[in-house]
Amino acid sequence: MPVAERAKQPPSSPSRLLLPPEAYRQAVDQADLAISITDAKANILFANEAFARVTGYTPEEIIGQNESVLSNHTTPDSLYKAMWAELSAQRPWSGKLLNRKKSGDLYLAELTISPVVDAAGKTTHFLGMHRDITELHRLERVVRNQKKLIESVIDSAPMAFALLDQNGRVILDNQEYKKLVSDLHVKEPAHTLLDSLLPNWAEALAQSPEQCAFANREARIDRATGRPRWLSVSASLIDIHSDCADSYFCAVGQPGLLLAISDVTSLREEQEKARAAALQAVLADEERTAAIREGLSAAIFRLEEPMNVMASAVSVLQRRDPASAGVLQQALAASREHMESLRQVIPQSPQEIVVRVNLNEILRDVLEICTPRLLGAGVTVDWQPAATLPPLLGRPLQLRMLFKALVDNAIEAMNIKGWKRRELSLTSAVRHDCIVISVFDSGPGIPEEWRHKAFEPFFTAKNGSGKHIGTGLSRAQQVVADHGGIIDLDESPSGGCAAIVEFRLDGDPI
Repeated sequence: MPVAERAKQPPSSPSRLLLPPEAYRQAVDQADLAISITDAKANILFANEAFARVTGYTPEEIIGQNESVLSNHTTPDSLYKAMWAELSAQRPWSGKLLNRKKSGDLYLAELTISPVVDAAGKTTHFLGMHRDITELHRLERVVRNQKKLIESVIDSAPMAFALLDQNGRVILDNQEYKKLVSDLHVKEPAHTLLDSLLPNWAEALAQSPEQCAFANREARIDRATGRPRWLSVSASLIDIHSDCADSYFCAVGQPGLLLAISDVTSLREEQEKARAAALQAVLADEERTAAIREGLSAAIFRLEEPMNVMASAVSVLQRRDPASAGVLQQALAASREHMESLRQVIPQSPQEIVVRVNLNEILRDVLEICTPRLLGAGVTVDWQPAATLPPLLGRPLQLRMLFKALVDNAIEAMNIKGWKRRELSLTSAVRHDCIVISVFDSGPGIPEEWRHKAFEPFFTAKNGSGKHIGTGLSRAQQVVADHGGIIDLDESPSGGCAAIVEFRLDGDPI
């Protein structure tokens, strides 16, 4: 062949020139995978040693036999039809068949068959490769059965479970947890509960997961409709192994957070009934004491005015009639002593310790206590609480007296003869690191020029005079101030009065 023609020929593969043909036969014969070669009718022409180990047939026994000798005849016909459809189209087929060994034992074979096509495009042989996956199949079924068993147990458990990954995503839950989604009307109850019990949980789970573990913490979930729910939550860390291929040789896990959520509403409701009854008695007693305190304070306040006039008169009379001025001075001094004695018997406000308070619970208590009066006045209540509120450091009795005073004022404002629209709205929310409580009524409202006077002692809007003996909202303002908050009056959306109270989350009661 001329040199120019040889240059046009493709270069020969060095591996084909160096590898003897016998090496192919030895490689196939000694491979650990069962390999067989059949003619176009599936008659076995060659079987390697691994084929003999898997099936129990020696090459001498199996050569000349049809591949169907291995079949247990329990494989569905549809599977064979699909297999031959692929092979007839000269496409390889892979699947699983139930085969029988020479000993009669059954085994599950994972099989791949490839057509061997000659230069004319005709299928002359089939190359079959298969392995015994009976044990692998058994283990897969064991794992699958255990998974179903665990899922069944978890789904039938009376408590909710939720597993969160390190990013806070819920990757596993049960039926009770799904019920919470619909009952609480939130996308992820786990996030709502953690926000209430552990506000910095997302950051802690990503950086210091051990801080997220806790046991038997209770959260109260308030809903606009329906009764509140009390849920007991326990959080524990578990190790989640990655299923990525690159983690095969380094089994480094990521922390997951498992929440176990129990509904303790029934227990808490029974306790709340007993507590509400006791609370109502305490509030009634405190209201009576406050009425005495306010009445005596009002009397002293009213007596101060004429006594101040008398003191001025004594000063004038001293120059004209010293004797009469002396008698009047003695009477004035005696009166002041009596007033001081009267001031000493004024009941003192109860001293409360500062505790962590849930304002939703406070408002619920107030509404329950005020229910008879609300029904008597025909007032419709719209209660719109935040699902959860962060705890506030405060004095529970004072806070209940505060909001009861606001609700009582709202009822009184609407309880006017002939006034048809009687609606009371209470909302709680968290805004800009503050807990905001709003009390709206649909009454006649309060004139703008009276809004600041309303917090003065002994002010009231009764009879439209703006003057009445009584403390009005001054005591309510004092309670708010003692808790580091502010209170303001405005016009409600319905045209009535809006009392808005704000407490800073970082504020400390005085």
